[in-house]
Amino acid sequence: MSDYHITSFDDYKKVYTKSISNPESFWETLAEENFLWRKKWNKVVSWDFSKPEIKWFEGAQLNITENCLDRHLEQRGNKTALIFEPNNPDEPAKHISYRELHEQVCRFANVLKSRGIKKGDRVCIYVPMIPELAVSVLACARIGAVHSVVFAGFSANALAMRINDCDCSMVITCDGSFRGNKTIDLKGIVDEALQNCPGVTSVLVAKRINSDIKLKEGRDEWLQPLLDKAAPVCPAETMEAEDPLFILYTSGSTGKPKGMVHTTAGYMVYTAYTFKNVFQYSENDVYWCTADIGWITGHSYIVYGPLANGATTVLFEGVPSYPDFSRFWQIVAKHKVNQFYTAPTAIRALAKQGVAFVEGHDVSSLKVLGTVGEPINDEAWHWYDETVGKKKCPIVDTWWQTETGGIMITSLPGIIPSKPTFATLAFPGIQACLVNEEGEEIKGNNVDGRLCIKFPWPGMARTIWGDHQRFKDTYFTAFNDKYFTGDGALRDAIGNYRITGRVDDVIIVSGHNLGTAPIEDAINEHLNVAESAIVAFPHDIKGNALYGFVTLKESAEIEDFEAIRGEINQLISKQIGAIAKLDKIQFTSELPKTRSGKIMRRILRKIACGETENLGDTSTLLNPEVVEEIIQQRL
Repeated sequence: MSDYHITSFDDYKKVYTKSISNPESFWETLAEENFLWRKKWNKVVSWDFSKPEIKWFEGAQLNITENCLDRHLEQRGNKTALIFEPNNPDEPAKHISYRELHEQVCRFANVLKSRGIKKGDRVCIYVPMIPELAVSVLACARIGAVHSVVFAGFSANALAMRINDCDCSMVITCDGSFRGNKTIDLKGIVDEALQNCPGVTSVLVAKRINSDIKLKEGRDEWLQPLLDKAAPVCPAETMEAEDPLFILYTSGSTGKPKGMVHTTAGYMVYTAYTFKNVFQYSENDVYWCTADIGWITGHSYIVYGPLANGATTVLFEGVPSYPDFSRFWQIVAKHKVNQFYTAPTAIRALAKQGVAFVEGHDVSSLKVLGTVGEPINDEAWHWYDETVGKKKCPIVDTWWQTETGGIMITSLPGIIPSKPTFATLAFPGIQACLVNEEGEEIKGNNVDGRLCIKFPWPGMARTIWGDHQRFKDTYFTAFNDKYFTGDGALRDAIGNYRITGRVDDVIIVSGHNLGTAPIEDAINEHLNVAESAIVAFPHDIKGNALYGFVTLKESAEIEDFEAIRGEINQLISKQIGAIAKLDKIQFTSELPKTRSGKIMRRILRKIACGETENLGDTSTLLNPEVVEEIIQQRL
């Protein structure tokens, strides 16, 4: 059992060494000692990256919901599993116990079965961050249906594409959702999408905003009356280890979104194990990840990872700025949150408002802070550390991907020391390496290259739904016998990893390879800068030059913008070198972002190059209106 909970740096080193010297024995022991199985596996792992084909715990049988719910009922039946914090702070929070959650999942599972859903069927879930979202995910898993959650903010076109790609026969949705001071007509979006989705025969509608909506006869039904009539017990379907658990589409910043397929047993073991250790979760802690279940972070670290550990996990419907920018800290104080996991883009947005919104709220319950989604810049890291953590909370800067299923490179709080802007060390079982352009491994420290993984891990995706060749081409053909992450990284003098950005965000200027992340870090250290994004544009002499899109803090009182441009380039020159100075610096009110908070550099790159006619679909952006503003002000 000691390997399941790592408690010291010496412990980490021993566990890590064991995990890479004998992976089969390591993962077998963890799986055997910490989870419920109906039948044990015949083989721990078989893999061939050339195909690619990866199987974990082959021959085993289980149901993930028995590990997330049933096994906790005796000891933790009355413990809070979910805390639902509504968008409107005047609406009371809901505490849902493990026993209550188990019954709700069973009722929902029986509703699905009554509507003809069976093992292997795909169900699209387009629901905001309300308890029904978590319950519907688990209900699908209970009966072996494959859930495909689509973030409840995507457009009708984006929703239809995802429904059709994996042949969903049912959609679970809501009458609408609250988001800050707005309401969103989710049912209207679904109705529009389903005009192009002939395979959908059933729509279940949860009630949230009590809007006046129309139900299509023979297709649409209110959910609650069906739940009230459903039986409160539903036996869990027996699942094979490699049966698909869910399909989750990447945000699709380029080309057609990829439906990543995650399977049952390995994903369960990996998410549970990473959750326990990365957040050092203890039995009575309250854990809060601010992500949406529509993204992999929500799948792994709001639902499956926490519940497999019997944790109390917070589900937040709202946004950090409503009713004002103190909302996060009000919630931390209200629920005495111990672990807090959010995105650097949220931290920068909050830091932009100053410290007043944090002060006055008791955040002393916090023990661990985390970041996810992109590398955190130095200035935001220190603000998070000092203003939120009061210099007493370790920060885990976690690197991972939709494709990896769980956290891959991270510090461990109180065990592996944090280092600003560095993800630090590989998690047990993760054989990370750096390679050059020819695919040769780069040994030693103080080096940089392309980040690859040499050996499979249980949580990794197995394929892209309906397009295994694309899966192979995207991740396994660049470098033989390695999973290519698509990211560049450097390794410091003691082996800590820092992610330097997507390899396609490496810009060659006058023959020099320049990663965008370090340049953005330098810019973001300017006292008046909130955030920035760097892209390339063609240059007659250099080949490429650097174009910076920079958002200033709202508190900044600027009279001389040229002076600020000069100061930014001085910072870059000082920290990186004159070669990295920006030829153009455009100030923006905001940067275009996906709903998950990632900056859409693809769009900025086209604008910088003057290609403003074909920017692709911008409707799925968090702030599509800012794109036209940036075009109009282009330098």
